[in-house]
Amino acid sequence: MLDTGEQSDWERRRRLKWLAAGVGGLVLAGLIALPFLKRAAPAILPPQLSSVVAPIPEDPADWRGRIDYRAVDARLRAMMTDRSMQGLAVAIVEDGRLAFVHGYGYTAADNAERVSAKTVFRWASLSKTVAGTLTARLAADGALSLQDPLSVFNTSLKLPGDAQVGLTLEQLLAQRTGLGRNAYDGRLEDGEDPTVIRGSFASLKPVCPPGTCHTYQNIAYDTITEVVHARTGLDYAEAVKRRLFEPLGMKNATFGEGGLKSSAHWAKPSRHGRALPFSDAYYHVPAAAGVNSTIVDLAIWMQAQMGLRPDVLSTGVLGEVQRSRVGTGRPYGRLNIARELKGPGYGLGMRSFTYRGHDLVGHSGGVAGYRSTMMFEPATRTGIVMLWNSDANLPFRYQAEFFDRVYGLPFTDFLELDRGDPIPSGSELAD
Repeated sequence: MLDTGEQSDWERRRRLKWLAAGVGGLVLAGLIALPFLKRAAPAILPPQLSSVVAPIPEDPADWRGRIDYRAVDARLRAMMTDRSMQGLAVAIVEDGRLAFVHGYGYTAADNAERVSAKTVFRWASLSKTVAGTLTARLAADGALSLQDPLSVFNTSLKLPGDAQVGLTLEQLLAQRTGLGRNAYDGRLEDGEDPTVIRGSFASLKPVCPPGTCHTYQNIAYDTITEVVHARTGLDYAEAVKRRLFEPLGMKNATFGEGGLKSSAHWAKPSRHGRALPFSDAYYHVPAAAGVNSTIVDLAIWMQAQMGLRPDVLSTGVLGEVQRSRVGTGRPYGRLNIARELKGPGYGLGMRSFTYRGHDLVGHSGGVAGYRSTMMFEPATRTGIVMLWNSDANLPFRYQAEFFDRVYGLPFTDFLELDRGDPIPSGSELAD
């Protein structure tokens, strides 16, 4: 596809040939008008790009499509009555088109401001999809190879038996370091420098030989920020901004605590209706959990992952990101939705699985007082994104109900609201 701001040489020759066939006056007029036509080209968007920049359907009058959005809204409102919920932003893309955007509840426990399309939340581990995508984009541009070993970049990561010497970027981003799950996350939460922590992994006992199994990481995963800096000369956040967020038009996507709190409308962390102290621990591993944005920007990110922005993310790049490299345990642990997600795998910071016979991809995340999720079907370019400011698990469960509705299947009560939603225990970061 052509870049919307440029015309190819072929297109320019075609126009001139057509003009030459006319009478002299028309030729002259056409040649004079050509530069103005070129400048006007960005206003005439290809169908894929037009679907991305469509008006935000936040008003119920704008919820149109095959999906019954009034029923979706009613179910989400019922979910918000659970005491585990505080605020929630939801966006749905149907057949590549942004079809539904809505906010529910409040941005903080004091109920002073309602959540809207302008509210900024933390992505938590959903940020890993950005790191994997940026690296695949750099590989496509020839800046690096996914098969490059970490030894090429002299990073701070040290693995048992010096395994980092041969560990490839692909293996790093597919979470195949061999370290135990969430290695030393507690030290990060206690405020220790992640580069120091990465240097101490060598003393751990591996759970499998590197490259042979999937073990979910945050601190080790963030090693990719050092690789990006080595190849681009840019801070990781700046590289993401220039190569991904700005070209995609994600105007409210930022990194770090400063990016979140500088927003005019940002959601505060909560738990069961009470304010939680704000923790910045996982902002110190930006590739693992550093992104903030509105729900609309997250929807734009999902549309780009669907292949609607080939000018930024080519089919080849998306194929690398979404292709499973290793099997994983069931995502969502003991939640009822976990039983229905078959054949789970992990690509470059992207999960994949089959639901009711349909191939889906996405990722979720959570830090104290925030959760996030993205799940979509690449084949139909239909999916859902949700951001919320509590430790609730209910939106994770709702994804199954959403896709049952998309596929016209009988209703299954995945929310189980009568049972409540217990707060999970364990590490601050959940996925």
